[in-house]
Amino acid sequence: MESLFQSVNALFAFIAPISDFLWDFPTHLKFWSRIPVLGQFSFAILLLVGVGIHFTIRTRFIQTMNVRKIVRIMLRRQSSKTGVSALASFMLGLAMRAGPGNIVGITGAISVGGPGALFWMWVAAFFGMATAFMESTLAQLFKERKHDEFVGGLPFYGRRILGDRRIVGTVLSVVFIVYALFNVPPQTFNVFTAIGTIADTVSGTHLARQSTVYYVIAVVLVAACAFIIMGGIRRVTAYTDVLVPIKAALFCLMSLIIILINLPLIPYFFHEVIVGAFAPHALFGGAIGTALAQGVKRGLMSNEAGQGTITMAAAIADNDHPCEQGFVQSLGVFFDTMVICTMTGFIVVMAHVWTGSVDGQAWESVRASKITVYLASVETLVPVSIAHAVQIVMCVCYGLFAFTTLLGMISFAEISANFISRSRGFITGIRVVGSLVFVPFGALTVLAGLELPNLWALSDLMNIVMVLLNVPILLIGQRLVYKALAHYRATRGGPFVSDEIGVRTAYWSRPRDAVAKQKDVREPVEG
Repeated sequence: MESLFQSVNALFAFIAPISDFLWDFPTHLKFWSRIPVLGQFSFAILLLVGVGIHFTIRTRFIQTMNVRKIVRIMLRRQSSKTGVSALASFMLGLAMRAGPGNIVGITGAISVGGPGALFWMWVAAFFGMATAFMESTLAQLFKERKHDEFVGGLPFYGRRILGDRRIVGTVLSVVFIVYALFNVPPQTFNVFTAIGTIADTVSGTHLARQSTVYYVIAVVLVAACAFIIMGGIRRVTAYTDVLVPIKAALFCLMSLIIILINLPLIPYFFHEVIVGAFAPHALFGGAIGTALAQGVKRGLMSNEAGQGTITMAAAIADNDHPCEQGFVQSLGVFFDTMVICTMTGFIVVMAHVWTGSVDGQAWESVRASKITVYLASVETLVPVSIAHAVQIVMCVCYGLFAFTTLLGMISFAEISANFISRSRGFITGIRVVGSLVFVPFGALTVLAGLELPNLWALSDLMNIVMVLLNVPILLIGQRLVYKALAHYRATRGGPFVSDEIGVRTAYWSRPRDAVAKQKDVREPVEG
């Protein structure tokens, strides 16, 4: 079995260099790297930040919309029995956004770029909210009806915007399915990491990966995933509606308790973040570009604005106006970064393990494992008597982050697959491959004691590929979003018919009561 896994790892040996090249280009070029500050940024990061600023200006700072109005949209009852509620869509999107990256990714950014990286995460998230609005509104605008649910997202609006050619949507769908399914094994690994750490803490010993506990975890995880995924999108949203609030509330509550225990350190936190953003500590490179690049990159990868991934969740919602889902998913970016990521940042920065809790050499050894750094930070900030209990709770949150992300990945692959075929057999096949092939594969690598870094690098590669595919489509299709937003502002969210903004769509081209009675026939659409 081990030789099989090693062969798989060897097969993907070419992935890591390609991924690194795309993420870092052109920072490895001497002329570029010599440019002050700007030379620290890759093309991908500049692209994401640039379009975020552009969309912010063109939408007249859409991210400053009244939060209470967005909450009312989410809490409003569905206008039909088709699709899922705006709240369920928000929770499914947050299931993906609020993943392990909110802990290990943010910890990694701070450990490499210093506390100032958190400030630049906030900046990136602010502009990312505008990008999330754009892609989510497009997803709603070009969604299609399938029986009593909606399907849509990047492949659907990509096809329409790029000349209404089916091959475009098919390629986008295939790329997204590959992206989503190959992200499943790493999330499976994260679930094992969380539960394994809990088991180690409770037992007081380090359990081997071949122990009975790990086999039980594998069986329960595969069974749970299969049960939820095979029930379709509605079953998934039923569980994410429960699990996402639990993980978010539990994580934020415990983080707040830790912050309150260390209340005198709050001024230190803000000092380190603000000063570190513009005058980083020498231990972290001593240059503003390091903090800036780490904060922007990790922030954007955490909230996923611009990758087109959350568009699947945006498309399945039942809304009264396409822009409403744009507002909802924009709020998701805010909650992911400004709340959850900031909570992680509070703990890691306030623990200040790099300034005295451990010496420089020890710091270098522990920061290789980001979850170790995070748990060490938690342990530093709480009384010894409750340290283990707090660590267990945080590991539970980490496990839930990974599990809901895992569910989201497979579900989004299913939604995307609907562009290729809506036959029951094909969609069931996607569910089976996700839950009964990729999840067990991830579990088996853990049991075999392997990391498979080359395979995991594939998910990093697919992240950048999604960005490079999605952002140009957003730029080409942006005029439709501006027209839809102008309609929303002029009518205050009144009845919307897409023909009024110059495009005919499968759902919004007729009054909604007429569409609700429409038979499940895929309408031909015209540009």
